[in-house]
Amino acid sequence: MALESFIETYGYLALLVGTFFEGETTMVLGGFAAYLGYLDLPWVILFAFIGTLLGDQLFFYLGRWHSRAILAWHPAWESRLDKVERLIERHQMKLILIFRFLYGLRIITLFGLGMSRIPATYFFLLSALSALVWAAAMGTGGYLFGNFLRVIVMDIKHYWIKVFWVLAIIGGLIWGIYWYRSKRNRKGNAKKEIEGGSYGKGSR
Repeated sequence: MALESFIETYGYLALLVGTFFEGETTMVLGGFAAYLGYLDLPWVILFAFIGTLLGDQLFFYLGRWHSRAILAWHPAWESRLDKVERLIERHQMKLILIFRFLYGLRIITLFGLGMSRIPATYFFLLSALSALVWAAAMGTGGYLFGNFLRVIVMDIKHYWIKVFWVLAIIGGLIWGIYWYRSKRNRKGNAKKEIEGGSYGKGSR
């Protein structure tokens, strides 16, 4: 299947799935595809809004209902949650409105918000507002990026597949670097906990 046909057939579904998690790269590609005419920008924004809002609710309620089980599976999250909890205490409303703009912090922040005493309805309304602003900003940004490229490269239709893949690869590399660093930090924290436990036992 040609890339054009794939985007026209599954583009909105890909936006829904991609924005369910982090979604920045997905949104830039979606806005760029809208500029090229393969997708419609209003629908790009709508599907991104739905995807990111659904993701918000899932991770929020995982924190509210299954925090113990998930923390047992991800013990390294506890140190990061301490920072999130302090932010929630000091800047509750601001945090809900801007957390999705902080790359790599969305899931852990949502989890911490779910563990807090924030009312679910209050969270839903603020996260919906934030999701709408984020989807509109990111989708429009991808669209304007296409327009910017047209100014530099007049025959953008001739090069768009290369540009599309370059954007996807860059996004994948950023995510890969973030994942690798997170994994290395988790191993480091686990090693410290083991060494600390061994030291504690020896000291007694």
